[in-house]
Amino acid sequence: MAKKETIAISLGGSIIVPDKIDIDFLKDFRKLILEYTDKYNFIISTGGGHTAREYAQAAEKITETTKDDKDWIGIYCTRVNAQLVRAVFQDKAYKDIIKDPTKKTKTAKPILLAAGYKPGSSSDYDAVLLAKTHKTKKILNLTNIDYVYNKDPATHTFAKPLKQLSWEEYRKIIPAEFEYGMHTPFDPVASKLAEKLKLEVTIMNGRKLRQIKNYLDKKEFIGSVIK
Repeated sequence: MAKKETIAISLGGSIIVPDKIDIDFLKDFRKLILEYTDKYNFIISTGGGHTAREYAQAAEKITETTKDDKDWIGIYCTRVNAQLVRAVFQDKAYKDIIKDPTKKTKTAKPILLAAGYKPGSSSDYDAVLLAKTHKTKKILNLTNIDYVYNKDPATHTFAKPLKQLSWEEYRKIIPAEFEYGMHTPFDPVASKLAEKLKLEVTIMNGRKLRQIKNYLDKKEFIGSVIK
Protein backbone atom coordinates (compact mmCIF):
# COMPACT_ATOMS: atom_id res chain seq x y z
CA MET A 1 0.00 0.00 0.00
CA ALA A 2 1.42 3.41 -0.99
CA LYS A 3 2.36 5.80 1.81
CA LYS A 4 -0.22 8.55 2.27
CA GLU A 5 0.73 12.16 1.61
CA THR A 6 0.50 14.49 4.59
CA ILE A 7 -0.99 17.97 4.22
CA ALA A 8 -0.79 20.63 6.92
CA ILE A 9 -3.88 22.85 7.05
CA SER A 10 -3.94 26.26 8.71
CA LEU A 11 -7.64 26.71 9.41
CA GLY A 12 -8.43 30.34 10.15
CA GLY A 13 -10.42 31.13 13.26
CA SER A 14 -12.51 33.53 11.18
CA ILE A 15 -13.77 30.49 9.26
CA ILE A 16 -14.63 28.49 12.38
CA VAL A 17 -16.14 31.42 14.31
CA PRO A 18 -16.90 34.40 12.02
CA ASP A 19 -19.09 35.94 14.75
CA LYS A 20 -20.55 32.79 16.24
CA ILE A 21 -19.63 29.14 15.65
CA ASP A 22 -20.41 28.22 12.05
CA ILE A 23 -22.00 24.81 12.56
CA ASP A 24 -22.93 24.37 8.89
CA PHE A 25 -19.32 24.96 7.82
CA LEU A 26 -17.98 22.48 10.38
CA LYS A 27 -20.47 19.83 9.22
CA ASP A 28 -19.44 20.31 5.58
CA PHE A 29 -15.72 20.55 6.38
CA ARG A 30 -15.91 17.31 8.38
CA LYS A 31 -17.64 15.50 5.52
CA LEU A 32 -15.09 16.75 2.99
CA ILE A 33 -11.99 15.86 5.00
CA LEU A 34 -13.31 12.40 5.88
CA GLU A 35 -13.74 11.68 2.15
CA TYR A 36 -9.95 11.97 1.78
CA THR A 37 -8.56 10.20 4.85
CA ASP A 38 -7.77 7.12 2.75
CA LYS A 39 -5.56 9.27 0.51
CA TYR A 40 -4.11 11.85 2.92
CA ASN A 41 -3.11 12.42 6.51
CA PHE A 42 -4.12 15.86 7.75
CA ILE A 43 -2.53 18.09 10.38
CA ILE A 44 -5.01 20.87 11.11
CA SER A 45 -3.81 23.94 13.00
CA THR A 46 -6.65 26.19 14.14
CA GLY A 47 -6.60 29.97 14.50
CA GLY A 48 -8.29 32.14 17.12
CA GLY A 49 -10.07 34.59 14.81
CA HIS A 50 -12.94 36.72 16.04
CA THR A 51 -12.98 35.03 19.47
CA ALA A 52 -9.35 35.90 20.17
CA ARG A 53 -9.76 39.51 19.06
CA GLU A 54 -12.91 39.95 21.14
CA TYR A 55 -11.21 38.65 24.29
CA ALA A 56 -8.09 40.75 23.75
CA GLN A 57 -10.16 43.88 23.13
CA ALA A 58 -12.14 43.22 26.31
CA ALA A 59 -8.92 43.03 28.34
CA GLU A 60 -7.65 46.27 26.77
CA LYS A 61 -10.82 48.11 27.77
CA ILE A 62 -10.23 47.19 31.40
CA THR A 63 -6.48 47.67 31.80
CA GLU A 64 -3.27 48.16 29.86
CA THR A 65 -2.32 44.80 28.40
CA THR A 66 1.09 43.66 27.21
CA LYS A 67 1.79 42.09 23.83
CA ASP A 68 2.39 38.74 25.58
CA ASP A 69 -0.94 39.03 27.40
CA LYS A 70 -2.77 39.42 24.10
CA ASP A 71 -0.76 36.64 22.48
CA TRP A 72 -1.58 34.22 25.29
CA ILE A 73 -5.27 35.11 25.09
CA GLY A 74 -5.09 34.31 21.37
CA ILE A 75 -3.23 31.05 22.00
CA TYR A 76 -5.85 29.77 24.41
CA CYS A 77 -8.62 30.73 21.99
CA THR A 78 -6.92 28.64 19.28
CA ARG A 79 -6.91 25.73 21.70
CA VAL A 80 -10.64 26.05 22.33
CA ASN A 81 -11.21 26.02 18.56
CA ALA A 82 -8.92 23.02 18.17
CA GLN A 83 -10.82 21.09 20.84
CA LEU A 84 -14.06 21.86 19.00
CA VAL A 85 -12.72 20.67 15.65
CA ARG A 86 -11.14 17.57 17.22
CA ALA A 87 -14.52 16.67 18.75
CA VAL A 88 -16.14 17.11 15.34
CA PHE A 89 -13.85 14.42 13.87
CA GLN A 90 -14.31 12.04 16.82
CA ASP A 91 -12.41 8.76 16.48
CA LYS A 92 -10.73 9.78 13.20
CA ALA A 93 -8.62 12.34 15.09
CA TYR A 94 -5.78 11.83 17.55
CA LYS A 95 -7.04 12.11 21.14
CA ASP A 96 -4.93 15.11 22.19
CA ILE A 97 -4.42 18.62 20.83
CA ILE A 98 -0.83 19.24 19.68
CA LYS A 99 0.49 22.23 21.63
CA ASP A 100 4.18 21.82 20.76
CA PRO A 101 4.57 21.60 16.96
CA THR A 102 8.28 20.79 17.26
CA LYS A 103 7.55 17.34 18.71
CA LYS A 104 6.43 14.63 16.32
CA THR A 105 3.24 12.79 17.22
CA LYS A 106 3.11 9.14 16.20
CA THR A 107 -0.38 7.87 15.56
CA ALA A 108 -2.35 5.71 13.15
CA LYS A 109 -5.14 8.30 13.16
CA PRO A 110 -5.44 10.21 9.87
CA ILE A 111 -6.14 13.60 11.53
CA LEU A 112 -4.09 15.60 14.02
CA LEU A 113 -5.38 18.81 15.58
CA ALA A 114 -2.94 21.49 16.67
CA ALA A 115 -3.25 24.89 18.32
CA GLY A 116 -1.24 27.89 19.51
CA TYR A 117 2.31 27.33 20.72
CA LYS A 118 4.21 30.45 21.81
CA PRO A 119 3.67 34.24 21.72
CA GLY A 120 5.03 36.20 18.76
CA SER A 121 3.41 34.42 15.83
CA SER A 122 0.11 33.04 14.58
CA SER A 123 -1.35 29.64 13.76
CA ASP A 124 0.36 30.04 10.36
CA TYR A 125 3.75 29.68 12.06
CA ASP A 126 2.52 26.64 13.96
CA ALA A 127 1.48 25.09 10.64
CA VAL A 128 4.99 25.66 9.25
CA LEU A 129 6.60 24.06 12.31
CA LEU A 130 4.19 21.13 12.02
CA ALA A 131 5.08 20.73 8.34
CA LYS A 132 8.77 20.70 9.24
CA THR A 133 8.34 18.22 12.10
CA HIS A 134 6.15 15.86 10.10
CA LYS A 135 8.22 16.23 6.92
CA THR A 136 5.58 17.56 4.55
CA LYS A 137 6.21 20.28 1.99
CA LYS A 138 2.62 21.46 1.51
CA ILE A 139 0.45 23.75 3.60
CA LEU A 140 -3.14 24.63 2.75
CA ASN A 141 -4.07 27.95 4.36
CA LEU A 142 -7.84 28.33 4.61
CA THR A 143 -8.84 31.93 5.18
CA ASN A 144 -11.64 34.32 4.15
CA ILE A 145 -10.20 35.57 0.83
CA ASP A 146 -9.97 33.92 -2.59
CA TYR A 147 -6.42 34.99 -3.43
CA VAL A 148 -3.35 36.85 -2.31
CA TYR A 149 -3.63 40.35 -3.81
CA ASN A 150 -0.92 42.84 -4.72
CA LYS A 151 -2.71 45.38 -2.46
CA ASP A 152 -5.28 45.14 0.30
CA PRO A 153 -8.60 44.54 -1.56
CA ALA A 154 -10.51 46.03 1.38
CA THR A 155 -9.01 49.46 0.65
CA HIS A 156 -7.96 49.20 -3.02
CA THR A 157 -10.76 48.72 -5.56
CA PHE A 158 -8.41 47.55 -8.31
CA ALA A 159 -6.28 45.16 -6.24
CA LYS A 160 -4.90 42.43 -8.51
CA PRO A 161 -5.20 38.74 -7.56
CA LEU A 162 -1.92 36.83 -7.71
CA LYS A 163 -2.34 33.16 -8.58
CA GLN A 164 1.35 32.21 -8.46
CA LEU A 165 4.13 34.03 -6.66
CA SER A 166 7.48 33.43 -5.03
CA TRP A 167 8.22 33.92 -1.34
CA GLU A 168 10.31 36.94 -2.23
CA GLU A 169 7.37 38.50 -4.09
CA TYR A 170 4.95 37.67 -1.31
CA ARG A 171 7.07 39.10 1.48
CA LYS A 172 7.32 42.43 -0.35
CA ILE A 173 3.55 42.97 -0.04
CA ILE A 174 3.12 42.11 3.67
CA PRO A 175 4.50 43.83 6.81
CA ALA A 176 8.01 42.78 7.82
CA GLU A 177 7.11 42.09 11.45
CA PHE A 178 4.34 40.17 13.19
CA GLU A 179 1.75 42.11 15.18
CA TYR A 180 -1.07 40.62 17.21
CA GLY A 181 -4.37 40.69 15.29
CA MET A 182 -2.73 41.58 11.96
CA HIS A 183 -4.66 40.75 8.78
CA THR A 184 -2.33 39.10 6.31
CA PRO A 185 -2.99 35.88 4.36
CA PHE A 186 0.14 34.28 5.88
CA ASP A 187 2.07 35.96 8.67
CA PRO A 188 5.63 37.33 8.19
CA VAL A 189 7.27 35.06 10.79
CA ALA A 190 5.69 31.99 9.20
CA SER A 191 6.63 33.24 5.73
CA LYS A 192 10.32 33.59 6.57
CA LEU A 193 10.52 30.04 7.85
CA ALA A 194 8.39 28.63 5.01
CA GLU A 195 10.73 30.24 2.49
CA LYS A 196 13.78 28.80 4.27
CA LEU A 197 12.23 25.32 4.28
CA LYS A 198 11.14 25.66 0.63
CA LEU A 199 7.52 24.95 1.48
CA GLU A 200 4.60 25.39 -0.89
CA VAL A 201 1.73 27.30 0.69
CA THR A 202 -1.67 27.56 -0.97
CA ILE A 203 -3.99 30.36 0.14
CA MET A 204 -7.69 29.86 -0.56
CA ASN A 205 -11.15 30.72 0.72
CA GLY A 206 -12.02 28.08 3.31
CA ARG A 207 -15.73 28.52 2.71
CA LYS A 208 -15.44 27.40 -0.90
CA LEU A 209 -15.34 23.68 -0.21
CA ARG A 210 -15.51 22.81 -3.91
CA GLN A 211 -12.14 24.52 -4.36
CA ILE A 212 -10.64 22.59 -1.45
CA LYS A 213 -11.89 19.40 -3.12
CA ASN A 214 -10.29 20.46 -6.41
CA TYR A 215 -7.01 21.11 -4.58
CA LEU A 216 -7.07 17.66 -2.96
CA ASP A 217 -7.91 16.09 -6.31
CA LYS A 218 -4.97 17.99 -7.86
CA LYS A 219 -7.30 19.84 -10.22
CA GLU A 220 -7.41 23.52 -11.09
CA PHE A 221 -8.67 25.62 -8.16
CA ILE A 222 -9.32 29.21 -7.10
CA GLY A 223 -6.47 30.31 -4.87
CA SER A 224 -2.86 31.51 -4.71
CA VAL A 225 0.23 29.32 -4.58
CA ILE A 226 3.39 30.66 -2.94
CA LYS A 227 6.57 28.67 -3.47
